[in-house]
Amino acid sequence: MTVATLSRRKFLIGTAAAAGGFSLGFHVPLAARAEKAQEILPEVNAWVLIHPDDTVVIRIARSEMGQGTLTGLAQLVAEELECDWSKVTTEYPTPGESLRRSRIWGNFSTGGSRGIRESHEYVRQGGAAAREMLIAAAASLWKVPASECSVAKSVITHPASGRSVTYGAVASLAAQMPPPTNVRLKDPKDWTIAGKPLPRLDTRDKLTGKQIYGVDLKLPGMLNASIKACPIFGGKVASFDAAAVSGMPGVRKVIQVDETAVAVVADTWWQAHSALNSLPIVWDEGPNKEVTSASIAAMLVEGLDAEEAVVGNAIGDARAAVAGAAKVVSATYSFPYQAHATMEPMNATARYTPDKCEVWVPTQNGEGSLSIAAEASGLPIEQCEVYKLHLGGGFGRRGWHQEYVRQAVTLAKQFPGSPVKLIWSREEDMLHGAYHPTTQCRFRAALDADGNVTAFHMRISGQSILWPLRAEVRESGRDPAVFQGLNDGGAEGAFGYTIPNLLIDHAMRNPPVPPGFWRGVNLNQNALYVECFIDELAHEAGIDPLHFRRKLLADHPKHLAVLDAVAERIGWERPPRHGVHRGLAQIMGFGSYVAAAAEVSVTDGQLKIHRIVAATDSGHIVNPAQAERQVEGSFVYGLSACLYGECTINGGRVEQENFDTYEVMRMDQMPAVETVLVPSGGFWGGVGEPTIAVAGPAVLNAVFAATGKRIRQLPLKNNSLGV
Repeated sequence: MTVATLSRRKFLIGTAAAAGGFSLGFHVPLAARAEKAQEILPEVNAWVLIHPDDTVVIRIARSEMGQGTLTGLAQLVAEELECDWSKVTTEYPTPGESLRRSRIWGNFSTGGSRGIRESHEYVRQGGAAAREMLIAAAASLWKVPASECSVAKSVITHPASGRSVTYGAVASLAAQMPPPTNVRLKDPKDWTIAGKPLPRLDTRDKLTGKQIYGVDLKLPGMLNASIKACPIFGGKVASFDAAAVSGMPGVRKVIQVDETAVAVVADTWWQAHSALNSLPIVWDEGPNKEVTSASIAAMLVEGLDAEEAVVGNAIGDARAAVAGAAKVVSATYSFPYQAHATMEPMNATARYTPDKCEVWVPTQNGEGSLSIAAEASGLPIEQCEVYKLHLGGGFGRRGWHQEYVRQAVTLAKQFPGSPVKLIWSREEDMLHGAYHPTTQCRFRAALDADGNVTAFHMRISGQSILWPLRAEVRESGRDPAVFQGLNDGGAEGAFGYTIPNLLIDHAMRNPPVPPGFWRGVNLNQNALYVECFIDELAHEAGIDPLHFRRKLLADHPKHLAVLDAVAERIGWERPPRHGVHRGLAQIMGFGSYVAAAAEVSVTDGQLKIHRIVAATDSGHIVNPAQAERQVEGSFVYGLSACLYGECTINGGRVEQENFDTYEVMRMDQMPAVETVLVPSGGFWGGVGEPTIAVAGPAVLNAVFAATGKRIRQLPLKNNSLGV
C-alpha cells in the first residue's frame, strides 16, 4: 500500500499494530526540531538515535500527559538496548512520518491504560534490535564474531582482546547494519533498568518551566484565537454582528466556524477573547433547549423497567431464581455526568498553506489529529503533519473528540502562512466536553438462609460512549464498553464473583449530551454499583464484608489476592481506633486486578477520609515509583468524582462553567494513600486507570459503616450524613 492511495477514513480507523521491520539510515524531522535546521545524526533504527557523545534519544509514539508513559516506555527500550540510562532522553515521532514509513511506530493512541500494555513487546524489540546492530558494527570494525562481544551501559567490549568502544562512536556504522530478523527479549527477572523506581525523565523540565505545553507554544508571526459555540447541545449560530468588534484592539477577523461557533482572531489571545465576549451573537437554540437533568433521569428510569435489554453476562436463570427466592434485596444507584476538567483547556495551533498543513497540538491520538487536519484542510494526508506536545491533562478528552484541531485548521485557512493558535476558555471547555456518561443501575439479588447469593440481576440504563462513534453499536444497540468489569472474561474486566444465577444487561438510552471516554471509563460506575451492592448483601446476610467477598471470590485467586492485600495492610481483622470506620472494594479492569480499603470518620455530618490503601496486580510493573504515583493520582480523580463531580443539565446546557461550581479534591482533603504492588507476572495490565474505580465504593462502604446510610445517588455532596 502506498501513502497516496490511503484514504482519510481508512487511515483514521486503521490504527492497529505496527508494521514489522525497521527503516534505517536517516533522521526523522521530529516535532522538537521542526522549526530549526539541525545536523543529520545516525538513526540506528526507528526507535533509537545516538549522538556522538553517547546521548541516546528514544522515540516514543504514545503521549505524555502526566502519567509517566515516556519514562516507562523509554525504560523498556533502554533495558533491551543496554544503554547508559543517565544519557537517555526522548522525543515524539510524528504521525505523518510514521505513515510514510508504514506505521513503523505502531499505534499513537494513548488511552485505556494501553500505553505500555499494548506496545511493550514491539518497543522492547526495537531496543534489542538496535543493540544487536551496534554490536555488529563494533564486531565488523574489530573483525571478530559478534558473539564474542558483550555490552553494558552503552559500551561494547571484546573481552578476548580487551578492546571497547562506545555506542556513539559506532552509531553511524550500526545504521548500515542489516536489522536482525529475530531478537530474544530479556526475562523480566533479569531487568536492571525496567522494573526499577527510576526518576521520570521529564521532571526537571517541568520544575524549571522548560517544558512546553500547547498553551505555551509560540511561533513567529503567530495569531491567536478564541471561540464560542452555542452553549445548548445541538444549537447553531443564527447571526452575529462582526462590525461591533472589528475595531477593537488587535482584532484581525471575526469568523464563523462550521454551523455552531464563532471565533475572533487577534494579535493576542486576550484581545481575541475580550472581543468575543463583546460580540453580539444570536443563537438558534435547536431542539434540545428543554432538556434537563430531571428529563434525562426520567429517560433512564424508563430503561430500568424496559422489557428489552442487551445481555452482557449471563449464567443460569437469574430472573426465575429471584422470582422464587425467599429473600430478595433490591437497590437502585445513579451516576451523574462528569467533566474532564483538565488543567490545560483544549487548544491547537495550525499553519496552512495551499501545499501543506501543520498542527501543533497536545493530543492523545496523533494519528487521529493528522486525519482531522487532512479533512479540515482539504489537502492529501501526505501533505499534512502533526507535532505532538505534552498534555496538561488528557483523561480521555484529547483522544477521539478533537474538534479543536478542526477549528484551528479552519481558522488558519483564513490566514495562509501564519500560525493561528486557538485556545478554548475554561467556560468553553466545560460547556463543550464529551462527558462521562450518566447511567442508573437497578439490582435484584436473592439470598438463601445461609447468606449465600443464589441470584444476581444487574440492569444498567444509560448512555453508550460508542454509540456516536460506531455504526455497529447504533445498529445492534450493544456497546461492549458498558460491561467493563462485568464480563465473563477478557482484559477489559472480568466479573470476579461466582454466583450460580447471574444476569447483567443494559438498556441503552442516549440523551443529547455528548458522551466520551473519561479516565476509568465505565469501570468507574460499574465498580461503585457492584461493590456497594455487594456490601449491602453482606449486611443483609449478617456477614463481615471481607468474609462475604472472600467466599464469592474463592474461584478467582487474582481478585482475591488484591483484596486480601488491602485487608491485611489496613488491619481489617483488628478493630480501628474509636470513631473510625472501614470499607472495601475490588474490581478487575484494563487488564489489572485492583482493590481498596478506606478508613473514614463522620462527625456532625462531616466526612473525613483518613486513610486509603490500594493494591494493584498489573502482571508486570515497569516503574514501581511511578505506579505508586499513578495510584495516588487516580484516587484524586476517583474521590473527586465520588464526593463532588457532577454536571447538571438545565435548558439543554451544562450549568457548571468553572471550578467554582465544578468542585475537585483539594490538597487538605486528600487522605493518606498507601499503595501495595503485588505483580504476579505473566501478563501486562494497566496502572493509571483501574484504581480510580475502587476509590469511591471503598469510601462509600466506610460511610455506611460509620452512619448506617447508603449513598446510592452520586455525588456524595448532595446527600446528608447527619442524624
